[in-house]
Amino acid sequence: MMFDDFQFSSILVSTIRNAPVLMFAAMAGLFAERSGVVDLALEGKMLAAAFVSAAVAFVTKNPWLGIMAGVGISAAIALLQGFVSITQKGNQLVAGIALNIALSGLTFVVAQYFFQQGGRTPDLGDARLFDIVLPGSAAVANVPFLGWFYTRLIGGHSVLVYLAFALIPVVHWVLYHTRFGLRLRAVGENPHAADAAGINVERTRFMAMLCAGVLCSFSGAYLSIVQSGFFLRDMSAGNGYLALTALVFGNWRPLYTALGCLMFGFFAALQVQIEGVVFPGIGKVPGSLIQMIPYVVTVIVLAGLMAKSVAPKAIGQPFVKSR
Repeated sequence: MMFDDFQFSSILVSTIRNAPVLMFAAMAGLFAERSGVVDLALEGKMLAAAFVSAAVAFVTKNPWLGIMAGVGISAAIALLQGFVSITQKGNQLVAGIALNIALSGLTFVVAQYFFQQGGRTPDLGDARLFDIVLPGSAAVANVPFLGWFYTRLIGGHSVLVYLAFALIPVVHWVLYHTRFGLRLRAVGENPHAADAAGINVERTRFMAMLCAGVLCSFSGAYLSIVQSGFFLRDMSAGNGYLALTALVFGNWRPLYTALGCLMFGFFAALQVQIEGVVFPGIGKVPGSLIQMIPYVVTVIVLAGLMAKSVAPKAIGQPFVKSR
């Protein structure tokens, strides 16, 4: 493919399709970390939800039942993580990493046991969640720019894509305009002051973890039921960690975090688009260098923004009630 075939419009469409995986996970991490719990287990919850969603969708031939099952398993893992980190005051970093390692192996073993396909599920076929065609798409399909904008950029996506973008103002409203959001931010900044004000710190953190589990499940379901149409071992491919980077980029705020997810989605789309492209004066860029793009961007973002980002003050600190 020559440089002339390089299409920016395709990158924008791919960005919209790539971003929801990160958005759901980042919003999940936002709830957990705003309450003071470091959520390194986003990757594990995403994998568990991806496997369970794909497996149940394949067996029942119903993607919605698969999504519901993914929500259940991810919420259960989040509550287990909360029990270790909140109730038992365990090390939150170690708990998150342990869950990631355990679920990476467990999903593979269970998938191999049930489906005997090398640790993956069969193709979902009709049980896959397909794209929505907006009303009037056929009428404007051939209109320059408007056809592309309406039918491809804002139309022709899965319902989970629209849910991911609708989630941004909802999370902002919950965080800054509800009693639960006020309590959530209070226990993440100063849990002892919140406790003195009558807020149940542990219960608030458990509710935050439950929200995180539910939201993270949509990331896994999106990977297996929408993007791939099957579950594959370690198919999350570090997206949970990229979501945490987007949180740092967004300074733990919903809108800026979503912009960070779009940025990573853009570079992931760019990586696919430039693979095999012959650039004038440069030639073809090696595939191994192209695959590094999202991770190089991650390092640059962390190096440039860690000093400027202000995390919740009580993040990572177990709460011990004063006597």
